[in-house]
Amino acid sequence: MKSRRGLLDHPLLAPPLSALVWAAYVGIVLAWAPLIGGFRAATFRRDPGRRRVGRLLRNAGVLAVQINPFWRFRVAGSVALDRGRPHLFVANHRSMADVFLLCLLPGEMKYLSKESVFRVPVLGWLMRTVGDISVSRDDRESARDAIEQMRTRLLEGSSVVVFPEGTRSPDGSVATFREGAFRLAIESRVDVVPLAIEGTEHALPLHSLRFRPTAASVTVLAPISTEGLDAADAPGLAERARARIARCLLGLE
Repeated sequence: MKSRRGLLDHPLLAPPLSALVWAAYVGIVLAWAPLIGGFRAATFRRDPGRRRVGRLLRNAGVLAVQINPFWRFRVAGSVALDRGRPHLFVANHRSMADVFLLCLLPGEMKYLSKESVFRVPVLGWLMRTVGDISVSRDDRESARDAIEQMRTRLLEGSSVVVFPEGTRSPDGSVATFREGAFRLAIESRVDVVPLAIEGTEHALPLHSLRFRPTAASVTVLAPISTEGLDAADAPGLAERARARIARCLLGLE
């Protein structure tokens, strides 16, 4: 009898099963729209930072992971963070599946995502409603606006997560981190928390909508303080976070 992994890899079974999973994801998005709208209206005054409604949307991501028969995702590490304070989370980027994996993290954080994602019907509206931030790649005005929105989210007490490589890694290596978000962390006096993502490049390969059997994890590394740093230290802070993630992926952290 074939193993479960073997069945999921079967050339005749995998494509239709992937299509069923995507159909279920569309159903989740449509089901969450009235929930998000109603919850946002009910908590408008009590949740100005949109942290509670944001967590409700991340729970949709958790459900998406749980119902996907191809994926075994988990959170590794046991770093204790002060959930009463905002943080800048920075992660390496391997796949579109990264955002699903990050939904498994406790607490709430606002996502910096490509502007094209916000054009997806219903999903884009949900992301705007909970306070996620759009950015157009290589558009300086859009980047400046995104930084200001991130600053606002941090001032409101919400954490923010970014992929400072700017695009997903083609070979699993950790590319140079852009320093803009790190400069903002220094200015806002928030700690930087590196997140090491491993395995998601197999979960949903680039230019493919076919899911593949995958075990993936995100490791939460110890926060890096920005105390005593200034804008000139942003490149060094970015490299420190990048090196921590790279060492973790090599099993050295």
